Amino acid sequence: MVSRLPLATGALRSRRERRSERLLASRAVRDALISVAGLIGRSVRIANGADVGRLADCVARWDGQDYPPLTGLVVRVGRRLAFVPVGQVVNVQRTLVTLGSARFDLRDFERRSGEVLLAEDVLDHQLVDCDGVRVVRASDLYLARVGPGWRLVGVDVSLHSLVRRLGPTRWRVRPTPDRVIDWAAIQPVGVESGPLRLREPNQSLSRLRPSDLADLLEELGRPERQELLDSLEPPSAADALEEMESPQLRSLLRDLAPERAAELIVEMEPDEAIDALRELDDEALAEVFAAMASQQAARLRRLLEFPEYSAGGLMTTRLAHAHLGDTVDDVRERIRVEFDERADVDGVVLVDDADRLVDDVAVVDLLVADRDQQISKLGSSNPPITVTSSAPLTEVIDQLIDSRRGSVVVVDDERRPMGRILADDVIDALVPERGRRRLPTPLT
Repeated sequence: MVSRLPLATGALRSRRERRSERLLASRAVRDALISVAGLIGRSVRIANGADVGRLADCVARWDGQDYPPLTGLVVRVGRRLAFVPVGQVVNVQRTLVTLGSARFDLRDFERRSGEVLLAEDVLDHQLVDCDGVRVVRASDLYLARVGPGWRLVGVDVSLHSLVRRLGPTRWRVRPTPDRVIDWAAIQPVGVESGPLRLREPNQSLSRLRPSDLADLLEELGRPERQELLDSLEPPSAADALEEMESPQLRSLLRDLAPERAAELIVEMEPDEAIDALRELDDEALAEVFAAMASQQAARLRRLLEFPEYSAGGLMTTRLAHAHLGDTVDDVRERIRVEFDERADVDGVVLVDDADRLVDDVAVVDLLVADRDQQISKLGSSNPPITVTSSAPLTEVIDQLIDSRRGSVVVVDDERRPMGRILADDVIDALVPERGRRRLPTPLT
């Protein structure tokens, strides 16, 4: 039996708890689902049974809620499309809408800010299922009465529902609740006019791993992925870009405004930022550099000068530093302040007063040491594993193999630390399926 880490178990439990709190977890809600596709074109009547018109669409308001409320209906009355506010709706059934009165504004319907037409804007459009981490297409949408009103509670993405819509009219009203995704798990994308853009992105989206977000960005079309990218905070968006494959990353960067591309690139790890910049042609590169702060641009320009498959081209310049007199507690606090949870800190470079490399302390040794101990006491009797910035990839590989370490420190001619190359970065360079870099032929 495979044992599971407590952290993973806790995360799984948290996901289960969130799903158990969703509306579709209630049998009563599932049994009362109303198909939007099946409702379109059905009669709209007043309480005495007289027909008013036919339902053309359902209007919901996007205000950041997990389940957007129905705010009204668009009813075809003769040749006009009139808006009926939800306050005048007495009942919504699977084949019929009942109004309390036939008195409503017969002026042609005009969409107001924040309003979404469920059939026109959402049905058959792309959506992101944050639970399943996939791009889906809405075959049907489902409403349910929740409290005093109706809300959008689910989306059906099955081929069965699409076929159902193409069949006889009587088929269209049959919900398939076992195939429905709860709307709280959905991040809408894919509407160019923008009515589906949430003021706040789905919370489940923020919980996805960068690799999952990268997969979603690669699956989406151009306008949809731009919309998804815009819904992410810059650090999360940058992490996702680091995981993308070269063709898709190149295409995405070309589509971004230079200011937006610059914002995301400076959020990336230095080595990943350089990889991203290599995807741009000279004109686009100049525009992105012009959009950066001068110091950031100068730093990245210097790194870009290193050949791609040299140690300088592979290294990250984000280093955890320590001086001989520093205590373990001093260094731990410095790492906490200077590095976030996204950074890979494999070791701490120990330098003398002239900033020359003395030792490379493994981060695991730092974590288990006494907090008042001087970090210089944690050093190894063996010299640190180093290469110069001009060293080819083959030399980096040899050093990692011979030392059996997880990283190599890159130093200049005076042995001042310049950066670090993780074994993971080397694997990315050697295995195309695992990263964006491609192994040159021949390797030199």
